[in-house]
Amino acid sequence: QVRLVESGGGLVQPGGSLRLSCAASGSILSARAMGWYRRAPGNQRELVAVFIHNDKTIYADSVKGRFTISRDNAKNTMYLQMNALKPEDTAVYSCTTGSGDWGQGTQVTVSS
Repeated sequence: QVRLVESGGGLVQPGGSLRLSCAASGSILSARAMGWYRRAPGNQRELVAVFIHNDKTIYADSVKGRFTISRDNAKNTMYLQMNALKPEDTAVYSCTTGSGDWGQGTQVTVSS
C-alpha cells in the first residue's frame, strides 16, 4: 500500500488559482490510474482528472481548459493546477493511485 497526503487546498475567490499536491510514500511509476477526485457536500465523488495508460490524461468536462494534472515521478508527487476557479469547484479533493490507495483529502472553497 502507498500512503497519499494531499496539500494545497484553501479558500480562494472566484477566478483565482490553487495548486494541489499529492505526495506518495512510495513510487508512483507503476500507479494504475493515478488521479484526482472531488466530493462536494451532498454529492457523490466525481472524477476531476486522471492519468491512464502511458500517461494519457482524462479530464472531467467541467474542468477542461482550467485544470491541469501533472506528476513528478522522481519526487513521487502528483499535482493539480486549478485556474479560473468557480464556486461550483468547492469540494474536498482527494488523490488516488487507482489501486485502492486514497489520501485524506484537502478542502477547496471558492467563494467571495
